[in-house]
Parts: sequence; structure tokens; C-alpha cells
Amino acid sequence: MCGIAGIIGSNAQKQSISQMLEAQKHRGPDFMDFFLEPNKIALGHNRLSIIDLSSNANQPFTSDCGNFVLVYNGEIYNYIELKKELQSKYQFKTQSDTEVLLNAYKEWGNKCLDKFNGMFAFAIWDKKAQSLFAARDRFGVKPFYYFFDHANFYFASEIKTILESGVRKVPNEKVWGSFFLEGSYGMPNETFWQNIQQLPGGHYLTLHNSSLQIEKWYSFENRTKLLFNQFDKNEEEYITHLLLKAINLRFRADVPIGFNLSGGLDSSTLLALIDQQNIDKSTVEAFTFITNDDRYDELKWVKSMLENRPFHLNVCALSANEVPELSLQMAQHQMEPYGGIPTIAYAKLFQSARQKGVKVLLDGQGSDEAWAGYDYYINNSQNTIQGVTNSPLRSNVLNADFARSYTKAAYPKPFDDNLLNLQYRDLFYTKIPRALRFNDRVSMLYGTELREPFLDYELVEYVFSRPTDFKIKNGVQKWMLRKIAEQFLQKELVLAPKRPLQTPQREWLSEDLKDWVRAEVERLYDNNWFTKKALETELNLFFNGDNQSSFHIWQWINAAQLLK
Repeated sequence: MCGIAGIIGSNAQKQSISQMLEAQKHRGPDFMDFFLEPNKIALGHNRLSIIDLSSNANQPFTSDCGNFVLVYNGEIYNYIELKKELQSKYQFKTQSDTEVLLNAYKEWGNKCLDKFNGMFAFAIWDKKAQSLFAARDRFGVKPFYYFFDHANFYFASEIKTILESGVRKVPNEKVWGSFFLEGSYGMPNETFWQNIQQLPGGHYLTLHNSSLQIEKWYSFENRTKLLFNQFDKNEEEYITHLLLKAINLRFRADVPIGFNLSGGLDSSTLLALIDQQNIDKSTVEAFTFITNDDRYDELKWVKSMLENRPFHLNVCALSANEVPELSLQMAQHQMEPYGGIPTIAYAKLFQSARQKGVKVLLDGQGSDEAWAGYDYYINNSQNTIQGVTNSPLRSNVLNADFARSYTKAAYPKPFDDNLLNLQYRDLFYTKIPRALRFNDRVSMLYGTELREPFLDYELVEYVFSRPTDFKIKNGVQKWMLRKIAEQFLQKELVLAPKRPLQTPQREWLSEDLKDWVRAEVERLYDNNWFTKKALETELNLFFNGDNQSSFHIWQWINAAQLLK
């Protein structure tokens, strides 16, 4: 996993691409270089060496024929199998997945994407055709941001990298409005900044003669519909196979691997599946975080899960007094609002891993969306609508003109079933895109790679396509996952209700960090999006005990740090 950047147009200059790469050097501290044809094309790469650590696998990577130049961020997990398919036609000079990706593109064109099992964002320059081809993985695990003014096309792994090129940072009021009024983080092609866009997951783009074309290459909807009426003779055995395969593929690396652990079902299932791998488990490190608050910490659960297992546990602590400095650092790397103090605590895991020389971590992201793990799925599985009370949003603090310009997001509903449409929304428009963005920045901030086996596309497609009672049965969510987990885990872990990843955010923001919170929010008093009096009132209510939710407070802190 790495960082990529590029400029196509007259602004393609050594200084510009060098500045962009310097802005994201944390993503790839092992090597940095660029390919340049001045005034035409610049492709840059920050390398985090994971597979084939030799300099032969450095990027930008040029094809044997000399015509194609690749910059690539991510991992093609099934590169060994693909290499066997290609070996009769291509001479390989490295052991890297990078070379496999480029030769696969030469062999199959954009159809190579269908063959990849992995997470990726890459760009390939065709010298003869003078065209750029770029693609992003199915779920958008790896980022691809771009800016295009029809004269120059910029792309990068992070927003701040594009800003470093000289692109102006202008707030996208539509996205900010939906954030404050709906808690939305924008559509898959949007960012919080005007004219800086994302290539959505499962899409590719081509750029030729200043003409930009974007196409969808992954049809999750069609693929899952084909699976609706297909059943394996032994569903439990087949899905266990898919889970174990997903873990096995993600253990392909030439560097040490670890995993993140909490006390929940997803995390404990991940642990159990890792325990089934034919590896030297004494070399695999486990990481968990604490805040030294017994109401939220899950250390006792984590320790009980690891009992009689050979994995070494690293406990990473976050204290309230670290939050002000770390929150600003996180905001500058995310360059968009992010998920509060839990995200900062999560970052501690990657910092600790890097210090121990562990470059790759696995976690359980994606299980809730595919297996229907959220509480609001229960009522909606019966095609009834669950009422929402005690909203965490405070729209009353917004200027009336600013609030009036807001339009509610409309998400597609490609399925006949209400539960499937909710899951689809969460997978492609809300929860997963948001979590993947947070997680990418958090892991890459410390030059570490995060892999999510529960987002293996074959696994997600099959589980998603199963009937409702496979996911929710007798009021029990993620029913089949629990059934599979029974093979490996203690009963109390299998039956444990879902617990969100928690920290004492409410208590810290309303008590320990009260002065800092007030100072941050006061910086919004002169912003014409807000009404000063209403902000003051809501802030005082929060400090005086109305703190069952702190989401709105964190929204304002994010805004104060990003809009300055």
C-alpha cells in the first residue's frame, strides 16, 4: 500500500509533482520517485514495501515494452494465481503484485479489473495513445481524488496532496450542509471541497485529449441478483470456506502482520479465523486500545479471547489530554470531518504497530453491513420503518439561508426488499465509504497497511444475497455468522449483543476538555453558516448535562479545524 499522485497537462513539472509527493510521504516512507514528461505527464509514487521488498518493484513501474507506466496503491491478493495465468505470455522480473497488475492490464485491458481480488487505486499512462486509465476497487477501500479544470488533471491518494499542487480549498456548501443537517459525508463522487472529486469505488476513468470519461465496472446489484436463488448444499461449510479464504489471501505479505482486536463478535471471529491459519502464530501481534475508563474499555473481553492463544497483545492507551493536539493532526490528514475520539484512539493501534515493525494489520470492518448487524435493520427486515428520536444533530444553530439550500440525499433502491436496500445504502453510500476513508488515513498516517477480510467481494456478495432469516433470525442479528463462530468461540462471545466501538467522548468533551471545546466552537461564531446565539445556547446545554449525544459537538470541532 502506498500513495499515488499525478498531473496530466501543462502544469506537469518536477517541482509540482515533488511537492505533491512530499505532502503524502507518510503513506510510503520506503521509497519515493516520479515519471515525468514536462508539460505533459507526471506520475508520482510513495512506496510502502509489503510484497517483494526489492528495488525492482519500485514505482513508477514501466512495462517491458516501455509503453505503459503504472502508479498503484493497494494489494492484489490473488496475484499469485493471476501470475500463473499470465506466465506463458510474459516474462516476470519481480515477485510483486505490481508487475502482475500491469501485465494483466496489457493482456485484458479494463476487463482485468474483474479478475482482481484486492483493494486498489491505480493509474496507467499509455505513451502511444497519450491516454490515462485509472481505476478504483469494488468498495473503494483505496482512495482516488482528482481535480480537473479541462486544462490540467490532478489526482492523488489524499485531498491535501491535491491542495499542495495549488488547487484552492473552497468549501463545498452542499456537502457541508448535508453533514450538519443529515449527518451525511457526501455521495461517493463528492468531497467537502469544491471541484475536488472522488472516483467512486467500482469505477474507472479514461482521460484522452482533455476528454474525461467515467464508467462503472463493478455491478454489485447484478451479481448479487444472480445469487438470490443459488444455494450451496451446506451453506455453513461454504461460507466458512469463504471466510477462511479471505483471511488466507490477506496473510500474503513479505513483512510482519498483526490484527486489531476488540471485544465484539466481528473481532473475535477474526481472531478465531486467524487462529485456523497454517502460520507461525507466535510472530503475529494483536493490538487493542483503552481509555482507562471501565465503562467503555473491553480489555477484559480481549484478554479472555486471547487466553491459551499464542498471540502477543499490545495495549494502546489514549488519555483526554492528548485529544486537542491529535485531533488537529487528524483533521489535517483527513481533510474532511471524521468520526470523533474513537478514530483518534484507533490511530494509536497503527502508531504502536509501526513502532514494533508490524506493517500490515487486519480488522473486522464490513461485517455489520453484509450480515445485517445494526439495530435498525431488525424492524426494517419486516418492511416497517423504525422511528428516530433524540437526533444527534442540531440544525437550529445554522443560518436559515444556509440551511434552506440543503437538499436531502436520495439513495438508489435497486432491490425489491427494504432490508437489502438499506444494506446496499450502507455498503456503497454511507457507513462503509465513511469508515474506509477514516481507516485509510489513520493507518497510512503511520505508514501501515490495513486489510479488511470481511470486505472480500466474494464473501460480501454471497452473504448479502442470502434470505433475511439467514441474517436475522428470531431477533438475533448476524445469525449465520454467529452459527459459524460457534465452531471456534466461547458461547458468551457468540451470543454477545453488538457493542459499538466506544470511548468516553461525551464525558471528555463536556468535562475534561470543556475549555478546549469552548475555544474551538467559538471560532465558528463569526462564520456566516451559523447563528452565534444558538451555538452558545447549545454549547451551554451540553456543558450543563444535555450530553447524551456529542456528535453535534464533534461536528463543530471538525468544522472549526477544517474551515479556518
